[in-house]
Amino acid sequence: MHAAPIEELIEQFESLPGIGRRSAERIAFHILEKMPREAVVKMTERIREAKEKIVLCSVCQNLTQEDPCKICSSEKRDRSVICVVESPEDVTAIENTGEYKGLYHVLHGALSPMEGITPDDIKINELLLRLNDGEVKEVIMATNPTVNGTATAVYISRLLQPLGVKVTRIAHGIPVGSDLEYADKITLIKAIEGRQLI
Repeated sequence: MHAAPIEELIEQFESLPGIGRRSAERIAFHILEKMPREAVVKMTERIREAKEKIVLCSVCQNLTQEDPCKICSSEKRDRSVICVVESPEDVTAIENTGEYKGLYHVLHGALSPMEGITPDDIKINELLLRLNDGEVKEVIMATNPTVNGTATAVYISRLLQPLGVKVTRIAHGIPVGSDLEYADKITLIKAIEGRQLI
């Protein structure tokens, strides 16, 4: 058993996504044993600053320091297309491809009745408000290919049908460079359903 302050530190790291007990212990002991006090102070200051300075973009709901964010403010973006994603990390992933030139909308989650996450808990109403001016012609649903992500995409597409906006879903299938024998059944089904002409 660790001293109470160490145990509390481990618990804080363990509460982060993707960090288990062993990883949390390694991080905590690295900070306590290996990091100079100045580095620890600097790290905590950076976390505090980021938490204080970062806000949600009033347009797309992405994390930003300036409102509206750089993407929403850019004259070079295609304003007729909005890509709907679950998290700010998804925006980064799509931007890193360098291919998408439209706008985004970040939901900050997905519908999950089991966890009590309803349409009011994510940024769906903010998306609907953006479609009032008629400038948007297509909404790309890029929610995760999970049960909750798919349910969210279907729910939003039904809300958008009366607005006359084209709603599309990103394709799902076999990753480039992988072997079919290692793909699971659902991935293979989605790959076959999403086939295109060559």
